[in-house]
Amino acid sequence: MFNLLTMEFCHFVVEEHSEKESFMTKHACLDIRWQRLWRTVALAAVIFACAISPRPLLAQSTASAMKIGIIGSGNIGGTVGELWVKAGHQVLFSSRNPEQLKPLVDKLGPLARAGTVKEALAFGDAMLIAVPYGAIPQIGRDYAADFAGKIVLDATNAVLNRDGEVAKEAREVGVGITSAKYLSGARIVRALNLMSFRRLASNANRAGERMAIPIGGDDPEALKVASRLVRDAGFDPVVVGSLERTKLFAQGGPLYGQEISAREMQERLKAFK
Repeated sequence: MFNLLTMEFCHFVVEEHSEKESFMTKHACLDIRWQRLWRTVALAAVIFACAISPRPLLAQSTASAMKIGIIGSGNIGGTVGELWVKAGHQVLFSSRNPEQLKPLVDKLGPLARAGTVKEALAFGDAMLIAVPYGAIPQIGRDYAADFAGKIVLDATNAVLNRDGEVAKEAREVGVGITSAKYLSGARIVRALNLMSFRRLASNANRAGERMAIPIGGDDPEALKVASRLVRDAGFDPVVVGSLERTKLFAQGGPLYGQEISAREMQERLKAFK
């Protein structure tokens, strides 16, 4: 852009000294060339402003909205799903008893609906799973074919005194690796498991620097989708790396529960490379 400005200005100078015109003709050409130069300067200013802007300049368009299925529509699933509906996405909240979700979807309006887990998996361009971790193996068995190829944001946490043997496995090898084992074929991205739903809700779209949400996975395209959805929920995504590295923000990990900005989180990550 700066090269463009330099060329524009030099072109102006050369033309100004080389042309043999009458005074009135020179004056008219001068006005045209100055207008052209200032248009170039204005364009440079707009591009620079867009480059440094940390948030989208335009609202979510209908054309770019996604369909998101949620498995586990309780505290975390309900909270994050509501943030996505407010961002303009279509969300299907699922439950073994979808009729119990009627108050939630009625409150959120036409972009929200309720259904079964199978319906959510068929509906979603991407999925959020936010169930007690002990349910993961059975969900993986019941819907194995439906998970194949799906981008799944995994917001679960393995709690030893609640989730049994699978929690022990997840604590040993990592929740991300264990989820990928039981939800075989799914494109897992660990995300949005960082804190309680109340703290998550209070930090969404906060003033000043947005709160960072660490994410990690082994599928680059799934990471791109997850990053977008984290932004649309009102946070700044920070990719920590592979599923193996998501231990950093599992319960008990050094990044778990941190209400810090993306800049601060990236600085802390330098200690773990």
